Amino acid sequence: MKKVYLLSVMIFACFFIACNFTEEIFFEEDGSGKISINFDGSELMEMAGDEFSKSSEKAIDSIISFKDFLEEKKDSIATLPQEEQDKLKKLEPFNMHMVMNPETKEMKFEMFSHFKKIDEVGDMFNTFQNASSLNPAAGSPSEQSPFGDENQSTEVSYSFKKNVFIRRAKIIDEELHQQSLDSLAGSEMFLSSSSYTLKYHFPRRVKSSSVEEATFSADGKTLIYELGFLEYMKNPEALNIEVELED
Repeated sequence: MKKVYLLSVMIFACFFIACNFTEEIFFEEDGSGKISINFDGSELMEMAGDEFSKSSEKAIDSIISFKDFLEEKKDSIATLPQEEQDKLKKLEPFNMHMVMNPETKEMKFEMFSHFKKIDEVGDMFNTFQNASSLNPAAGSPSEQSPFGDENQSTEVSYSFKKNVFIRRAKIIDEELHQQSLDSLAGSEMFLSSSSYTLKYHFPRRVKSSSVEEATFSADGKTLIYELGFLEYMKNPEALNIEVELED
C-alpha cells in the first residue's frame, strides 16, 4: 500500500520540523462524538521547495482505513509478539484522511474516530505515533520512528459526566519518558516554534474552565487552548483540563 508507506514517511518527517498538532473533539448532546488529531505539514512541503513538484508523486486526497490495512496484513501481524499485535489492534477504529498536493505544497493529515463515550477513547497522540511507526511492508512497527517502538511513557484519559469534561495526562514511565526527551534533543531548534492545540466543541456553552488562558468561540461552545509542543512533551500534565458546561 503505497499510500500507507507515504503516510509513515511523512509523519516521521513531521517530528523533525516545526509541527503543529490539533487535538479536536466534537461532542453531541448524548456524549457521543468524533475525536481527531490534525496535522498541517504544509511547512514541510515549503521547506522542500520545488523538489516535491519535480517528483513523480501525484496529488493525493484519500482516506486510509486502518481496519482494512490490518486485515490485509493479518498474516504477517499474527507472527508478531502479542504486545505488538495489541498495539496495532488499537489502530483499528481509526481512519486517516490524507491530503498532499506537490503543486500547491499542501500536506494535511487528519486521524479520526467516532465514539459513543469519550472514556472509551485512548491517547490520540500515542495512537498517532503508533501509526507513524508502521512498516507497511510487514504490517509491523518500524525502527525508524523517532519515538521508537517501545511502550509509551505517557497516557491520556478522558471523561465527560454530569456536565463536566476532564482530560488527564500523566507520565507512567519516568525513565522511558526521559529517553523520549533525549531523542528530541537534537530537534529542539526546529520544534521550538511547534504547538499542540486542544480544540473542543461542546453541545452547550462552557460555564468554567480550569485553564485561564483558554479562549472561546463567539457562542461559547468551543474551547481552544494552545501550548508549545516541546513544553507539552516535557510536561504532559500541562494540558490537563477540566471544563464545566452550563445546564
